[in-house]
Amino acid sequence: MATVNYTRIYNGADNVSHFEDIAVELGDVGQGSVLSKLFPATGINMRRNNLNYDLDWHPAPRRQFVVNLTGQVEITASDGEKRVFGPGSIMLADDTTGKGHLSKHVGSEERVSLFIHLPADQDIPR
Repeated sequence: MATVNYTRIYNGADNVSHFEDIAVELGDVGQGSVLSKLFPATGINMRRNNLNYDLDWHPAPRRQFVVNLTGQVEITASDGEKRVFGPGSIMLADDTTGKGHLSKHVGSEERVSLFIHLPADQDIPR
């Protein structure tokens, strides 16, 4: 079965953010393509971060997918785990409450990303 992976960062019952790896199942739609179920979205932002980007503790401003196009960012969950997201990575920022996470540019390339806003109360396909 074909899948696409993304990482979810969420606020746990302990009021601390954690990472979770999720594989989305893709179904055959013919003509050499596989496709996920529909993800409802409410808006999109495009963003550029310079090499000095270093954001202190913060929850996500809304539930959103963050898709990195260029550059890299290091995200530190409030449980202490760190992950680096580079070009092509997908993260679901779902820690809209609690202490949140740190975000810091890493590497020597400017970061460009897409923020895809999701409804707060909608189930996300897995």
